[in-house]
Amino acid sequence: MIIDIHTHLFPGVIRSNRDNYFLDEPAFALLYRSPKARMIGAEDIIRSMDEHGVDISVVFGFPWLNPETCRQHNDYIIESAAKWPERLKGFCCVSLYDRGAEKEVERCLEAGLSGVGELALYGKGGITNEAIKSLAPIMELCRRAGLPVLIHTNEPVGHQYPGKTENTLAQIYDMVRAYPENTIILGHWGGGLFFYNLLKKEVNDALANVYFDTAASPFLYDLRIYREAARLAGEDKILFGTDYPLIAPDRYFREIDSSGISPEVREKILGHNAARILSV
Repeated sequence: MIIDIHTHLFPGVIRSNRDNYFLDEPAFALLYRSPKARMIGAEDIIRSMDEHGVDISVVFGFPWLNPETCRQHNDYIIESAAKWPERLKGFCCVSLYDRGAEKEVERCLEAGLSGVGELALYGKGGITNEAIKSLAPIMELCRRAGLPVLIHTNEPVGHQYPGKTENTLAQIYDMVRAYPENTIILGHWGGGLFFYNLLKKEVNDALANVYFDTAASPFLYDLRIYREAARLAGEDKILFGTDYPLIAPDRYFREIDSSGISPEVREKILGHNAARILSV
């Protein structure tokens, strides 16, 4: 089984009118102002899944500042997951700057969504203490439901690109330590946080319920990342994610097949680990 844990869908009204959202949504403008930045719908991802042999995709929207836009987008995710229940698992996406985020998450989980994400903080300061505190009601809802939360993270060094936030490794670590009972997925390899599993004290315990997805890896890391992450994070902690439509699955498959990991580890990364988290 192949499960893509990290993909983005947009309803037709947003795909057809993206310019209308740039003025009041700076993060959306940052990521999607370029006409080369693709946005797709549910039918598009089903076709891609069939083409690449992906069995299940986790789909989510965008952390809109406008609560109404956020609700409309989540409605599209709910509808898509209901239409293709064997192929699509939906996550609820909200803005942590929205005081109504908890109620929106509660609504979406009651509607049958399978988790929360991709939560992202594109403003200045990264994952601040205030942001970590604002996660509390959402984390509690997911903890009680036994559902995962996927959070955008990135490496704090290296080249700049649209969507690279100011988060630090210390901020990411403080966040996961604040919610030890939650299943947390850190997007984009968690900024490399798993390296610190080599420390003798504390970190292994703090990362016990933390997973790392591979989203955007071909743009970010040498293919050796798969072997090293399996060794340092643990082969059970890596989840295949493409950030589709940013990068197609076959590019990941080629890198994974050239990375030197065993067939058993490959199967875990591509689906078995995510199947356990998603209970599929």
